[in-house]
Amino acid sequence: MTQPASQLKSHFLLDPDVIFLNHGSFGACPRPVFDEYQRWQRELERQPVLFLARHVDALLDDARGVLADTLHADADDLVFVENATTGVNIAARSVSLQPGDEILMTDHEYGACEYTWQATAAKTGAVIVRRSMPLPMTTPTAFVEAFWGGVTPRTRVIFISHITSPTALIFPVADICHRARQAGIITVIDGAHAPGQIPLDLALIDADYYTGNLHKWLCAPKGSGFLYVRREHQAAVQPTIISWGWHDDGSFIARHQKQATRDPAAYLSVPAAIAFQAAHRWDVVRADCHTLAVQFAAHASGLLSLPSLAPADWVGQMVTLPLPPCDPAAVKTRLYDQYRIEAPVFHWQNRQYVRVSVQGYNTQADLDSCIDALREIFYAPS
Repeated sequence: MTQPASQLKSHFLLDPDVIFLNHGSFGACPRPVFDEYQRWQRELERQPVLFLARHVDALLDDARGVLADTLHADADDLVFVENATTGVNIAARSVSLQPGDEILMTDHEYGACEYTWQATAAKTGAVIVRRSMPLPMTTPTAFVEAFWGGVTPRTRVIFISHITSPTALIFPVADICHRARQAGIITVIDGAHAPGQIPLDLALIDADYYTGNLHKWLCAPKGSGFLYVRREHQAAVQPTIISWGWHDDGSFIARHQKQATRDPAAYLSVPAAIAFQAAHRWDVVRADCHTLAVQFAAHASGLLSLPSLAPADWVGQMVTLPLPPCDPAAVKTRLYDQYRIEAPVFHWQNRQYVRVSVQGYNTQADLDSCIDALREIFYAPS
């Protein structure tokens, strides 16, 4: 049996006085994984030359192998990067674009990655096309057809989130990637929220580029992410730093892995994060968290008399809910200062929303407290 959330919380370093409903922003690392992270840092400092000059490549190869098995990918097709935004940057700079080429994306994409494509478009003369995907969502088939309506003969790249940051929706990226491959369109998938939150099979998705965070839902230390690149594109992929790997064997792995002096401890701790979740039957934990998230969304939508953004099968452990007209910064501050609840409240598409993440350490009581707080904030007599 899985441990109850009250016991799982003891494995995390989170402040016990805060109801933490914002795992989606930066994640939270369990104590055993953080201990492994610090162990690797101490090992590095004990003999830096031995570690960095003679051991680190083999250690990173081993860690990539464990990750690749989890992602259903070949270890030679993925490299560690600091985070998904880094992965998007590498992909955007590696795709060959000409003036007038179109980069198609939804209007649900993460702001930092949009900036990446804006900079790429400004440099190359390419054009960004944002396809509006109205809410509420209905079916994956309807989504794919609506999104594909933005494809033109000039579409060169499709950039789309697997799980969106503002709306917390799981997009049918495998269907889009398969259709794009038939049309000769390159796909770049932002999987920042996917690893650890939903089962992930990169072979099934078959994207040209897929990047994800490991410090979020996989619970690895901060500064750990990955970039997968389909093999025919790897020779063109430019690392963020040109260093020793460029003149080693020149391979995709070497160019990204053999770089300047850096702390690899977060990457090397990824197998410990995977082992932690396996030991605690995280597939069951995820399912329980999904149930709590869906129930919370239904309760909150009823309380606020506002519709949900999509049916339950569009979300994992994270839900975004529309709020009545309000000052998001003031609501967020009040949630934290008065109720000790950490959750993002924000403007998106001219509306106000709250996003709630449910991780293994969260309890029904945590979500009930959030419902009570929202009731008082929006409906208590002033």
